[in-house]
Amino acid sequence: MLSHLHSFLLVAPQYKGANIQLLDLPGIIEGAAQGKGRGRQVIAVARTADVVIMMLDATKGDVQRELLEKELESVGIRLNRRKPNIYFKPKKGGGLSFNSTVPLTQCSEKLVQLILHEYKIFNAEVLFREDCTADEFIDVINGNRVYMPCLYVYNKVDQISIEEVDRLAHRPNSVVISCGMKLNLDYLLETLWEYLSLICIYTKKRGERPDFNDAIIMRRGASVEHVCHRIHRTLASQFKYALVWGTSTKYSPQRVGVTHIMEHEDVIQIVKK
Repeated sequence: MLSHLHSFLLVAPQYKGANIQLLDLPGIIEGAAQGKGRGRQVIAVARTADVVIMMLDATKGDVQRELLEKELESVGIRLNRRKPNIYFKPKKGGGLSFNSTVPLTQCSEKLVQLILHEYKIFNAEVLFREDCTADEFIDVINGNRVYMPCLYVYNKVDQISIEEVDRLAHRPNSVVISCGMKLNLDYLLETLWEYLSLICIYTKKRGERPDFNDAIIMRRGASVEHVCHRIHRTLASQFKYALVWGTSTKYSPQRVGVTHIMEHEDVIQIVKK
């Protein structure tokens, strides 16, 4: 554990043209959520991350993982879970308006009412769009939960049996590595890239070859309009159409508008008015 460090270590490796900022935090110890071992400070930083990488010692079983999950859970960090699809809005009057678009097996209108009364909320509009638990509804009421992906990285796999390596490798959201023997590090980077949901977009000027040395790094789901804003803030207002080569198109090049969704390693040429 790194609980005796007096500062955070910042590393910025480059991968596929993107500068990925890695923040090596002091180790979280039991009681961190209550402030033990600078725990609150560490967890506050973790809440702002895009991905949590949980470095675990493969020789110590699941003790570390369970401890870390418990501490993060207690301060409202939800790992590898989506935000519950529940609409909740307190009102000034009118009592409780409760509806659901799916059959509920884990939470009833009466239970919702009891939970709201515990929070001194007597007037609210509640709509369940999925079959959520009472705990998930409480998370929605609190409104300060953070939902983020977590990658469990088991180090020192060269010191355990092949059967144990196989068990850990098949766990959800898990990667097995050995830093000492440099095993599986490329796969860890590739998996991290996927968890960050990043894509590379290459630009092309008319009559020239694409610039494959200077990628634009975007989030997955980015549109042509997002690419325009990244290139220059005034480009979107001057936009006429774009030509795109790559997997996001039916044929290459394809003439597209601002709403076209880009994919990894697409090439774009923007034509102005």
